[in-house]
Amino acid sequence: MQSVAAGQFVDVLGLRTHYITAGKGGEPLVLVHGGSPGASAGLSWKNNIEALAEAGIEVYAFDQPGYGHTDIPSDHSSAFRLAHAKAFIDAMGFGGEYSVMGNSAGSDIAARIALADDRVRRLVLVASGTLAPVGSAAAQALSKEHAERLGAYTPSLENARELSLGTLYHAELVTDAFVQERYEMSAGPLYDAMLERRKLPRPEKIYDKLVDLRMETLIIWGRHDGGASVEKALLLFEAVPRAQLHVFSDAAHWVMWDEAARFNRLVADFVTGS
Repeated sequence: MQSVAAGQFVDVLGLRTHYITAGKGGEPLVLVHGGSPGASAGLSWKNNIEALAEAGIEVYAFDQPGYGHTDIPSDHSSAFRLAHAKAFIDAMGFGGEYSVMGNSAGSDIAARIALADDRVRRLVLVASGTLAPVGSAAAQALSKEHAERLGAYTPSLENARELSLGTLYHAELVTDAFVQERYEMSAGPLYDAMLERRKLPRPEKIYDKLVDLRMETLIIWGRHDGGASVEKALLLFEAVPRAQLHVFSDAAHWVMWDEAARFNRLVADFVTGS
């Protein structure tokens, strides 16, 4: 695993919010991690932050409420997490345009930000089964099985390892260090927060609004995604007007880990317009 820049904290909607930033002078890119147990800015984007910064991008990766090193909120709704993401961006004080990239459920937040803020110049959606249209019965069954697997998770090193072997295609990436960090990011108060999130309804789908995404959009998927089939990637591609789609053959749900070097080049070229 690569090292990343030390994190910082900022008050956002009354929560001590952890974020990592790297790179100066380029257009800002906000990274929104997913919602699975152990997801966080430091783990989810560990192999991407510094590489994207070295490509001339000013990177901002934050922990959502109840994840990573950000405070545990009293409101565990998806609406609050969206409001928090928007407030975080405001707190960073971007003077002009910026781009946003989300992974998994984080792509749903990224797309909602892009729909609401005309400063968003480019959008990257990574393995966004939550955002994509539902697809066939087989695709729906895969998504349901994936959601049940995440919902059944309880914190332990063994369970964190098993979960991660489903998240990543390359088993050798599931090192003891990776498992330890994912376990720590899914235990204690963070696990309690996950239990609170499970009690709440999922956000209303925005399939019918995807046509209003007018910025250039890059959709990235892994062929071996165990929760979001490639069929859903194609449906999302068809639903977003100015989209391009890249499917990595040897990747699963965390494409940014399975194919880090190629992923970083692809995203950097897209965001910088190279």
